[in-house]
Amino acid sequence: MYQPIIGLEIHLQPKTKSKMFCGCDAAYFGSKPNTHTCPVCLGLPGALPVPNREAIEKCIKLALALNCTISEESKFDRKNYFYPDLPKGYQISQYDEPIGRGGFVEADVDRDAKRFRITRVHAEEDTGKSLHQGDKTLLDFNKSGVPLLEIVTEPDFTSSEEVEAFAKRLRQIVRYCGISDADMEKGQMRFELNISLSQHANELPDYKIEVKNIGSISVLKRVIEFEIKRQSGLLEKGEKLTQETRGLKDMTGETLSQRTKETSADYRYFPEPDIPKMVFDSGLIEKIKAEIPELPQEKKWRYVDEYKLDPDTVEVLVANRSLLAFFDEMAKGNNELIVEATKWLVGDLRRLTKAHGVKLEDSKVKPEHLIELVSLLNEGKIKSAIAKEVLTKVFETGKSPIDIVEEYSMTVIENSDELEEVVKKVIDANPKIVDDYKKNPNAAQFLLGQVMKETKGQADPLVVKELLGEILE
Repeated sequence: MYQPIIGLEIHLQPKTKSKMFCGCDAAYFGSKPNTHTCPVCLGLPGALPVPNREAIEKCIKLALALNCTISEESKFDRKNYFYPDLPKGYQISQYDEPIGRGGFVEADVDRDAKRFRITRVHAEEDTGKSLHQGDKTLLDFNKSGVPLLEIVTEPDFTSSEEVEAFAKRLRQIVRYCGISDADMEKGQMRFELNISLSQHANELPDYKIEVKNIGSISVLKRVIEFEIKRQSGLLEKGEKLTQETRGLKDMTGETLSQRTKETSADYRYFPEPDIPKMVFDSGLIEKIKAEIPELPQEKKWRYVDEYKLDPDTVEVLVANRSLLAFFDEMAKGNNELIVEATKWLVGDLRRLTKAHGVKLEDSKVKPEHLIELVSLLNEGKIKSAIAKEVLTKVFETGKSPIDIVEEYSMTVIENSDELEEVVKKVIDANPKIVDDYKKNPNAAQFLLGQVMKETKGQADPLVVKELLGEILE
């Protein structure tokens, strides 16, 4: 039996107006090729880089949010390698003096909080983009020089489920902090996977397989599962695995060999001579730290403790900023109703908005409407089936639940004579079921259903059961 040993490298594109070392517009996505370029990001001779302060501060913020220690001094380095979309022949990155070191992220796996260690957080520039068409390669340098923040983890993951939980929590953190939109369809968050299999827990094998440019959390999970199966199959045949870099086969999760994996020595790192060392004073770090909001893991367990909500329900809330804002408004002064109201929020209301393609913040249903709906249920004025109908009408009209109930006469039938009349009508219409009841009392369930149908769900099922029993006996 083999145990997976997995580490991650994550690249994030921070929200900045300009590129990492020049003034070109960083909002390149969807633009005509090679229209967001200048001598600096094209690597022309004599062009000098100037670091983007906003990108550096967002890197510090990210490192703090991931519980890292901020270096007092940090520098940029040249990472040397050749590829057509790297116009300078080197990438300006960071090597031995990154901005942040030694952090961690907590995420829940099977309701158990696990801590995954962060090795480093640093800033760098992105490369251009190569487009392969037949025997030709086209180059678009719009992306060249766009800021990137890189997060490197320790090899703390042992399953695709752990990686998925970490990746989702990390994406939430960067969005909460306003560091990046982390829109994976636009390439704003990308993963590189390092995975090997060991026969002994916590013992690192002498090889590592790297898979680059994974732009989807679901694909990342599939790649891990594919690699575990592929590598274990080879090891069981007695084959020896060696360091290599593999690429994706479309979005299937399957991987294909590309080249033997480079080591840091292959990149010939040396300090970037055109950029002096950066020194971060404590005042700047404290200012950035004060801007970090309550993060999703802490918020989750505070809500569980404060509002007595189910952890899985809160996970849905913290993953969606619109749901969270709706919940916070709904919870003001309504703690005794909040558990039930939240079930309606993450259940029926969320389904309605998805079905109609409406954003929650644009919906006609307001936080006070759900509280009012739960109040009507708790007071016994409506039943659950009617409540669903009421919510649909609130969603369509924006009227309050009380107004909807009154307008459509949807309250529970409290007139016993009226209800008894409906019960007798149903009994008279189903003589065969009545005969069956004498042999099998469970036949009354059919009659109960018919009464609820006749009353459009406005009858109290317990009262109906009692009346059926009295009349049938």
